[in-house]
Amino acid sequence: MTHVLLYHHIQGLTDGVRSFADSLRQVGHTVHTPDLFDGRTFDSIEEGFGFARKVGFDAIRERGAAAADEFGTGLVYAGFSFGVTIAQRLAQTRPGARGALLIESCLPVAEFGETWPESVPVQIHGKEGDEFFDEDLPAARELAGSTAAAELFVYPGDQHLFADSSLDAYDPEASALLMERVRAFLAAV
Repeated sequence: MTHVLLYHHIQGLTDGVRSFADSLRQVGHTVHTPDLFDGRTFDSIEEGFGFARKVGFDAIRERGAAAADEFGTGLVYAGFSFGVTIAQRLAQTRPGARGALLIESCLPVAEFGETWPESVPVQIHGKEGDEFFDEDLPAARELAGSTAAAELFVYPGDQHLFADSSLDAYDPEASALLMERVRAFLAAV
């Protein structure tokens, strides 16, 4: 099965992120979930951003990239929201990437290179009315249109972090569909 390196969102390595990883493990995938906040979780996006600002966004991202070193190549890089900033960078720049799962965020491809690597399939997931994902939607559409290896899935609603079952924003219906699509993606890479 597939080895996945899953980066948490700005509220930390929550029970919902762990549950998402466990759902993938239940079907045979190996999923690593580095804790970039050293055990801290936050009740709100604002509190998480405050912590990240204090520690330094770049320092946290570098910690995430360094975590990938211990797992070698052949990984699918996945991230929720803030975690996408690490996962997307690694998927675009690390030799041997098997795929990318960009959940609730997407950066312009130009952040990390001229084009998306043709050999790296990618899925992008987000809510159409999510204020954070709406900012990223043009980049997501551009990436999806730039390569046959990309899929973009936009769900109805406006919740950010909708796939985290431990948060109030959780949307069970959209999350179930997202999980179905992610499992199909991982089975194919």
